Amino acid sequence: MAAPSLLNWRRVSSFTGPVPRARHGHRAVAIRELMIIFGGGNEGIADELHVYNTVTNQWFLPAVRGDIPPGCAAHGFVCDGTRILVFGGMVEYGRYSNELYELQASRWLWKKVKPHPPSSGLPPCPRLGHSFSLYGNKCYLFGGLANESEDSNNNVPRYLNDFYELELQHGSGVVGWSIPVTKGIVPSPRESHTAVIYCKKDSGSPKMYVFGGMCGARLDDLWQLDLETMSWSKPETKGTVPLPRSLHTASVIGNKMYIFGGWVPHKGENIETSPHDCEWRCTSSFSYLNLDTAEWTTLVSDSQEDKKNSRPRPRAGHCAVAIGTRLYFWSGRDGYKKALNSQVCCKDLWYLDTEKPPAPSQVQLIKATTNSFHVKWDEVPTVEGYLLQLNTDLPHQTASSDSSLAPNLQGVRMDPHRPGSNSTVPNSISDTTNSAKTEHTPMKGTSVKNRPDLKASTDFNAALHPSMATNTSNHNSCVVDMLRKNEGPHTSANIGVLSSCLDLRTVIPETSVSSSVSSAQTMVTQQTIKTESSSTNGAVVKDETSLTTFSTKSEVDDTCALPATKISRVETQATAMSFSKETPSNPVATVKAGERQWCDVGIFKNNTALVSQFYLLPKGKQSISKIGNADVPDYSLLKKQDLVPGTGYRFRVAAINGCGIGPFSKISEFKTCIPGFPGAPSAVRISKVRCPVKSW
Repeated sequence: MAAPSLLNWRRVSSFTGPVPRARHGHRAVAIRELMIIFGGGNEGIADELHVYNTVTNQWFLPAVRGDIPPGCAAHGFVCDGTRILVFGGMVEYGRYSNELYELQASRWLWKKVKPHPPSSGLPPCPRLGHSFSLYGNKCYLFGGLANESEDSNNNVPRYLNDFYELELQHGSGVVGWSIPVTKGIVPSPRESHTAVIYCKKDSGSPKMYVFGGMCGARLDDLWQLDLETMSWSKPETKGTVPLPRSLHTASVIGNKMYIFGGWVPHKGENIETSPHDCEWRCTSSFSYLNLDTAEWTTLVSDSQEDKKNSRPRPRAGHCAVAIGTRLYFWSGRDGYKKALNSQVCCKDLWYLDTEKPPAPSQVQLIKATTNSFHVKWDEVPTVEGYLLQLNTDLPHQTASSDSSLAPNLQGVRMDPHRPGSNSTVPNSISDTTNSAKTEHTPMKGTSVKNRPDLKASTDFNAALHPSMATNTSNHNSCVVDMLRKNEGPHTSANIGVLSSCLDLRTVIPETSVSSSVSSAQTMVTQQTIKTESSSTNGAVVKDETSLTTFSTKSEVDDTCALPATKISRVETQATAMSFSKETPSNPVATVKAGERQWCDVGIFKNNTALVSQFYLLPKGKQSISKIGNADVPDYSLLKKQDLVPGTGYRFRVAAINGCGIGPFSKISEFKTCIPGFPGAPSAVRISKVRCPVKSW
């Protein structure tokens, strides 16, 4: 089982806007970077629609209009593109709903919709605690809790296991309900369970997975429904099944279903002899089910304590939303005060990165001068920054390493939830990458960094696979804590002194980074060009795929409307190589043929950079020491190397999140301009499509 400290939970500690009051029984969905929350209750049922922007770290209340639904709790809530559907739920104590509402989030317009009843049978009865899952153009409704009494004050609960299908119209509206004929044994009646839908990449048969719930007692059974054959089955699983629970959350990222929190039976209770458990407690346990192999993996067990408050505390009735490969958790209840007859609700917002980020697009050139490049790359969702590196054939450098791999930043917290401007950080960090072999270039003068390939990196993938033996320390967390102390909420990232755990020091860079690109500037989509000509006087692009293409619109424009988020600048070494004690008499000879030495330009918060310098290791240093080792170079002594006119430079970039540094992009190559010659014009762009008119 993975240590919970390796999961790198992040609590969002700074945000703006009207924060919704704490609650439970609410629901949330994601539209791009927005987390949309509706309903729930705590001293009354909430009827507001709250939106949280995960990029700008802002809460806001959209001005909704139309057929605004009443507040509800424990309802169905799904998202289809930019429309959201709400079904059922509790509208007041003992009174449940079976009404269906649609929200067009692009206009914040509510509309009450009336689907046709099924051709045979009755439409769904009013209920709460049901599951409502979307796949394709259909929603699937299962189970829930109904009130048999017509008097809302006299609640007579009836657990349900009925199954309905709701067909949607394209864009807006619904067709109607139907009752599919299913095969096999149907799951027992239940409420407050979860249901997710997953389809294997190599199989065209989507399946719905129902887990847990409540039917007098908490349940821990797993059911599978093949949506093509409509066959129920109970798959055999491996690993440790989570405790019976209700009011938990289930979220699918990739091929994993993540289960978090919920009500579980009390520790001292004998589940087998107490079918109607009266004693229960909230949990913060965290597990996932591999939906391809049907194997459970426990990430945080029910018995693990968290004295440092480094992860969400126990809760039930919370919400969970997956945005990219990141999971967000908000609010929920963590107890019940019988004396006051009231719930105790959490007010905190957490997130967890479940995978390293994918490789960004190739570095693209915006503008070249005699001593600088203005470059960009496509944004990667839910990342905290980008590590930009360069490589050159200049004769004054000395390559002293035998690897070209990048730093491990697992545990580095560059808080994206604090506003600020884009910034760079001199970086000398090491990580594993899965990039193809590249060439080291022999260089004279000062040795540059080594980036060893580490198989035992402390990343979240290892945490999710306990079979991978990792023997790592928590120094990254110390880096994170120090970084956060050095940050201000509305200023650009300050470079602090990192000396507590890693004995690292920072350098204030002299380079500045543009946080946006004018729409008048054209983006060069860097694919490749195999020639290198001085007649262009700069902006020579070279790499290994095909010809250079040009786009007519700045790809940064899509993000310029959003306030820039802030990223801490980090100096971390996370490799398992010790410092070399000897300086080779002939440093050039230490570079193996066919390899390249990469130098850090810095860590950037946004996806643009103005590059005029890069950083070198001190002379005689051949590698980066491992984390926790006292023999870490003083980064205030790192030499800055200016770009040279008329010189070619290779660039690559990698994204960073809570799991570390992802793989690097493909390599691009640009050439600085030659003094005395005019710079390269902007990219050729097409003014008209039908009758192309090219301009620049």
